[in-house]
Amino acid sequence: MTLPLWAANEEILPCDGSALLVRNFLGTERANRSFDELMIEVPWTSHDLVLFGRKVAEPRLSAWIADLGVAYRYSGVTRPPLPWTTTLSAIRDECDRATTVDFNSVLANLYRSGDDAMGWHADDEPELGPEPVIASVSLGEERRFDFRHRLTGETASVALPHDSLLIMSGSTQAHWMHRIARTKKSLAARINLTYRYVLPVKG
Repeated sequence: MTLPLWAANEEILPCDGSALLVRNFLGTERANRSFDELMIEVPWTSHDLVLFGRKVAEPRLSAWIADLGVAYRYSGVTRPPLPWTTTLSAIRDECDRATTVDFNSVLANLYRSGDDAMGWHADDEPELGPEPVIASVSLGEERRFDFRHRLTGETASVALPHDSLLIMSGSTQAHWMHRIARTKKSLAARINLTYRYVLPVKG
């Protein structure tokens, strides 16, 4: 039996779920080309989030791309899907093969500099199911990715380099929160693609 790609790679979490790091996921040449293509193809947009009852600007640019009819609700805002680009679709095929999951959507994020960030959260929306598999592809500048256990406060961190894939699965979203922290370092742009399978809405 051929094991999926992620079976033999680096585990980041000590317990209560799994976060496996796959390096050199696409190959350097393809990863470089994909970064350049995505900067042009994706309609990067600044969105507002609802935090503690008030709207604040999301500290990065993003886009929700998905199959027809697959909407996503995040921080009180429902995002209708944008159509797949050629590059996002091709990378989805690689993530499908690596995880044996048929992803139907991706949240694309553009971190323009060290000032752009993502606060503590978990990808635990009901439409993702109780134990979602999240395939997170990093292209461009390396950034530190932090985990914090919801109950114990234990932390784990990993540097996500260019051309890497982080596969979060099992009970990770139920037990761990994660973030990309701001940094004062002078950093170039980073693109992060989090592929997901969104459950169909029950009529």
